[in-house]
Amino acid sequence: MSNITILDGGMGQELVHRSGRVPSGLWSCELMMERPDLVRAIHDDFFAAGAHVATVNSYTLHRDRLRPNGLDDQFERLHHLACDLACQSRDAHGSGLVAGCLGPLGWSYSHDGAPPEDQSIDLYDEICRVQKDHVDLFVIETIASIAQARASLTAALRHDKPVWIALTVDDGDGGALRSGEPLQEVVAVVKDLRPEAVLINCSVPEAVTRGMAVLGQSGLKTGAYANGFTAIKPEFLKKGSSVSKLAARTDMTPEVYAGHVADWIDLGATIVGGCCEVSPSHIAELSRRFNAAA
Repeated sequence: MSNITILDGGMGQELVHRSGRVPSGLWSCELMMERPDLVRAIHDDFFAAGAHVATVNSYTLHRDRLRPNGLDDQFERLHHLACDLACQSRDAHGSGLVAGCLGPLGWSYSHDGAPPEDQSIDLYDEICRVQKDHVDLFVIETIASIAQARASLTAALRHDKPVWIALTVDDGDGGALRSGEPLQEVVAVVKDLRPEAVLINCSVPEAVTRGMAVLGQSGLKTGAYANGFTAIKPEFLKKGSSVSKLAARTDMTPEVYAGHVADWIDLGATIVGGCCEVSPSHIAELSRRFNAAA
């Protein structure tokens, strides 16, 4: 078995569970503004569980989410705060990497709500410029279409940092993005742009397994980190919706989740972790099984 890089798990849902708050459309951003100590504690807990990477809590820090809430002028401050909390946790742990996070423009899982590609490139580029001096790499998350993949990679690859891109596949058809575009087609686009790694994220584990077989055609490092939701309901795709519209699976124990991850590793994954509803206990099980094996 090759050495395995273990990512952290789902920051947003951990914040929801630990705060007891019903999340808004700002989701983890709103909770970070109120309780930065919780963000730091969650980073600490994931490192303690065996994660090698802390992902910056900037998934929702886009201007089109901040502006309707009167927070557009806080854009840079909030990105710096999110980066600082991850860096503080890494430094206290004594090892590990910090990954700058570029979440999807428009809305999570929606393939047609993002701005045109040229505007998307500028928006992603702005995030990278704010974060680049704080982070070791960039991870682009939950990309649902070829256009989103091309725009985000074009921006992130300008900044002399390793770039990983994570694609979200249809829960019922792991061979296609949520846009319906075949995964093989996006792999060809990604391969031409040459990020360091291509992953699948925030889809049900069963769909991730189907998609991982396709990623092997990229010639890049591959990886995966699934969510623990039952499904992505259509009403969540409406801009401004919150994760309170989604339900967690009850069968996704750390041991069950690690079994799915073992399948991904068998298919070539060398970067694994968790997304929404994947907790420090899940990451601890991955560390126990796959750090030891590596």
